[in-house]
Amino acid sequence: MTHSPPELADRAALVRNRARAGGENFLHTLAHEELALRLAEVNRQFTSPAIVTGHPQLWADFLAGAELVPDDAVLALEAGAHDLVIHAMALHWAADPVGQMVQARRALRPDGLFLAVLPGGQTLAELRACLAQAEADISGGLSPRVVPMAEIRDLGGLLQRAGLAMPVADTVSQQVAYQRIETLYADLRAMGERNALAARRRSFTPRTVFARAAELYAAHYADEAGRLRASFDLLFLTGWAPDTSQPRPLRPGSATARLADALGTQESPLPDQIKIPSKD
Repeated sequence: MTHSPPELADRAALVRNRARAGGENFLHTLAHEELALRLAEVNRQFTSPAIVTGHPQLWADFLAGAELVPDDAVLALEAGAHDLVIHAMALHWAADPVGQMVQARRALRPDGLFLAVLPGGQTLAELRACLAQAEADISGGLSPRVVPMAEIRDLGGLLQRAGLAMPVADTVSQQVAYQRIETLYADLRAMGERNALAARRRSFTPRTVFARAAELYAAHYADEAGRLRASFDLLFLTGWAPDTSQPRPLRPGSATARLADALGTQESPLPDQIKIPSKD
């Protein structure tokens, strides 16, 4: 018997936040630029791309002719219909990210490319720390306020679990300076990234919590000019639908050349007195 993962997002609130998004979206702009560079390095013409995103207004013009697909739990992707699937700035809200990747892989033709970009790592680490401390100081407890951020080392393993070949995960970091914490909040609203966690507190948050968070932010994360530092990490995932044409690792012991010869060094045996420790 399989169990569905618990809901991470209040879907109605998430859709509402995204509908209200607008204005400056520098993080999506950075995602566009980095994905374009990665696609240029592949040096392949994609004829049937699909983009999974909760922000169709921001990704409609990214690839000509791309099918735009909402980031629902069940993706509206036809099996084997695409040679490229991009999961754009939405995977961090998925209750089952592996399930999203598996569905993307099924939608790919053999040797089709999967790309994903999402905020993670140290994104909003400063804000997360200050809000947590402020709430503990004022209310004596904590409530979920920022979506959990995945780590790059974990996401690489998820690509393999999803059945994608030649997985690669990398990070692009961006630091932004703000004159006031309210401007940071405004940017998050413009990105559609306000709190939409299913487990969030639904009651009114005292203004003193946000005032205390602003004090902590200024005390710990301001530069000499008083500007507040905010960190953003974009995580990029790359994998390929398996195909027999792809390179495969050699079977252990099948090498026909010595490493020492390739490096131009002299191979020396281990001294007799060196003992290899037992596993016991």
